[in-house]
Amino acid sequence: MLADLRDAVRQLRKAPGFTTTALLTLALGIGATTAIFTLVHQVMLKSLPVAKPGELWRIGDKARCCNWGGYTQGDDGDFALFSWEAYRHFREHTPEFTDLAALQAGNANLGVRRAGSQAPADTRNGEYVSGNFFRTLGVQPWIGRLFTDEDDREGAPPVAVMSYRIWHDKYGSDPSVVGAGYQINGHPFTVIGVAAPGFFGAKLSGWGMPDFWLPLTAELLIDGQNGERPRLKNPQTNFLDLIGRVRPGVNPKTLEAKLKVELHDWLASHVPDMEPSEKELWKQQTLHLTPGGAGTAALREQYEDGLKLLLVAAGCVLLVACANLANLMLARGLKDRAQTSIRVALGAPRGRLIRKSLVECVMLAAIGGALGIGVAYAGTRLILRLAFQTGGPNNYVPISATPSVPVLLFTLGTSVLTGIIFGIAPAWMTSRTDPVEALRGANRSVAGGGSWAQRSLVIAQAAMSLVLLSAAALLGQSLRNLQHQNFGFETQGRYIAWINPSLGSYKPEQIELLFRQIDDRLRQIPGVRMVAPALYAPMSGDSWNDGIRVEGRPEPGAKEDNGSGFARVMPGFFETLGSKIVLGRSITEEDTASTRHVAVINEAFAKRFFKDQNPIGQHFGEGKIKYSGTYEIVGVVRDIRYMTWGLKDPVRPMYWLPEAQTVQYDDPAYTSGDLSSHYLNNIVIWAPGDPPGMEDRVRKALASIDPNLVLYGVDSYSKVLSGDFQQENMIATLTTLFGVLGLVLAAVGLYGVMAYTVEQRNSEIGVRMALGADRGQVIKMVLRGAFSQIGIGLAIGIPAAIGAGKLMTHQLFGVKPWDPIMLALAALMLSLAALLASAIPARRAAGVEPMVALRNG
Repeated sequence: MLADLRDAVRQLRKAPGFTTTALLTLALGIGATTAIFTLVHQVMLKSLPVAKPGELWRIGDKARCCNWGGYTQGDDGDFALFSWEAYRHFREHTPEFTDLAALQAGNANLGVRRAGSQAPADTRNGEYVSGNFFRTLGVQPWIGRLFTDEDDREGAPPVAVMSYRIWHDKYGSDPSVVGAGYQINGHPFTVIGVAAPGFFGAKLSGWGMPDFWLPLTAELLIDGQNGERPRLKNPQTNFLDLIGRVRPGVNPKTLEAKLKVELHDWLASHVPDMEPSEKELWKQQTLHLTPGGAGTAALREQYEDGLKLLLVAAGCVLLVACANLANLMLARGLKDRAQTSIRVALGAPRGRLIRKSLVECVMLAAIGGALGIGVAYAGTRLILRLAFQTGGPNNYVPISATPSVPVLLFTLGTSVLTGIIFGIAPAWMTSRTDPVEALRGANRSVAGGGSWAQRSLVIAQAAMSLVLLSAAALLGQSLRNLQHQNFGFETQGRYIAWINPSLGSYKPEQIELLFRQIDDRLRQIPGVRMVAPALYAPMSGDSWNDGIRVEGRPEPGAKEDNGSGFARVMPGFFETLGSKIVLGRSITEEDTASTRHVAVINEAFAKRFFKDQNPIGQHFGEGKIKYSGTYEIVGVVRDIRYMTWGLKDPVRPMYWLPEAQTVQYDDPAYTSGDLSSHYLNNIVIWAPGDPPGMEDRVRKALASIDPNLVLYGVDSYSKVLSGDFQQENMIATLTTLFGVLGLVLAAVGLYGVMAYTVEQRNSEIGVRMALGADRGQVIKMVLRGAFSQIGIGLAIGIPAAIGAGKLMTHQLFGVKPWDPIMLALAALMLSLAALLASAIPARRAAGVEPMVALRNG
């Protein structure tokens, strides 16, 4: 074996062109596959960095964010989020868990600064967790201590745990952080510890990863201000994920059945509090116990389909690269068949010849795999930039581009298998050389040409490349359709300023005045035409929803879809967006606290609740039938695409309320919800011509109103939409790269085969030219041979491309999986690449001198 290795090194060094081409081909193919597998491993396969993750189980099988009101969940009644009261019920009645922890499904926006500091608050992400959270996961502190149950009781001193990343990056690993006082959202907290390096919590998400952990009961202090009702005190506010460590020997199916009974027991205790529709459905509610070693992997649910698609595409690239390797090895072996024949004639066993070729092939694959790790690292960094741009450069996603041990093992296995599987056939074929025929003269054949194996490999490469190119064309067109669809509002010259007034300790009675000042001050910025603060702007990623009750109508049925989104806005909102009022009027300055409560609805709302009726003057309310007369409809706006999901579905019903109006409910939960909706988080700015320095000017203007008003940033709507479609952009971009890579590799493969064919047919070409064939006829002959292979590849590839398009239908928007234009474009690109790849061998064939060819033949 050592002799074979030394001989392989010597042979590779003697053929630098062959070696370089083979290594580059393998590095690109293996590197692309490894880059995608790196993401697949970290997003879909990797466990949490905690003790014995296999013992963890999660109550719930869906990643829901971030609040779910009521005593029923989803159309299927599948509970995945729970209230604080429900969590405590499970914890008290389920001894099968050694520990059952709760964590906030979303994130808490925090304003943090050191006690005594006059600097602006540092905006950070927080997460409320139960006192036993760290103990349940088996996590130890890096310094200080972590929460206990005593820290998570009402009235306990406010404490926080800092993530290692923030402690290292923001505070320079200063040990004095532990025990120091901090102001968090205006309240004094003590940092009691720093979590271990690499620990990011029990959920993996593309945004809002926690910088600080706070006890659940701290929510009473932070979110219970300004008259709002804390979520912990509302049994129907579900905002917690539950994860627990199960005792050894407990059967998960038995435990799941018991948890379902406990859920029904808890729901039964709240039947008097339920709405009529909930009373019909509560007995149908259920839950599922699922493995919790990966935590609540929201990122997995979001990217699973896309990563599977990319892994298949990368696998296709690898197959094309492997076919190239096989073609190169086969061409090299056939070229050296005279030497091989001499060895066979001298008694060399065929097994040794096969082993010699295999060793060379596996060595190439191993070196290519090592180079592929570098390609994979660069590729993974590119993917991370494409996939997780939401939140800006400071957005932290706990995914590393550095290959882990499983990824390295995957690369090693892929390299070895590549070398063996795609090296054994060329090795076997070249070892089958007939010594007598080979020694008679390899170049005397006039019927030869490339072998059937080489041609078959080129055909397979062409078909695979067509599938990749067609997929890239479909996904690219789908992305363009998404980005340029009719959103129902104008995006040109529009901006969103992202603010958080809840961090400024404003009282409810101060909020309207604050936004009027913001409105007036921002209008003074040169180039700004209109300004309109809103609870959340279209396509901003947020969503507030309610069940609708229409005055004069009975309670809707339990299965009836009566949901609607809503937002609270300042006057001029629709004018700022450029949205058209199709009936009635917009929200104006005349809609004040002392006038009747009004609402503007969209066309979808009118169709859903007032079909074939004039909605103007009609009344509706939210949640309960007794509130059905709360709002009077004064206008209907053209449908606006508001949500960032369900883009293939019709626009959902939506209504807008004036910021100046507050409803006094007799239910504390409704009063709390109404108050919190007045803290508007977006400011829509219309500045035609895109004047420069918009963010700096907005920041200065807001600071002149209140230096403590938090501004996260100002983004143009083009950037906002780019973030909304970042996953689609990632998939389309990478599929295009894979398509181009597959096309180049296929062209290289075709070039190699045609060059070998021309070399083998030198004598035949010389005879033809001696008998009167001109150079044009020779070129046609070579091109005919090339396009016969490409033609077969197209015949195979077109049906395969249509089938692939159907498989990824859910990834497409506004384009059919069998779109003839996309297929034609892919076929044209492949044909042009084939023409370029075969042109050089064809010119070389046309330049053959008949006498020289016949003499050398």
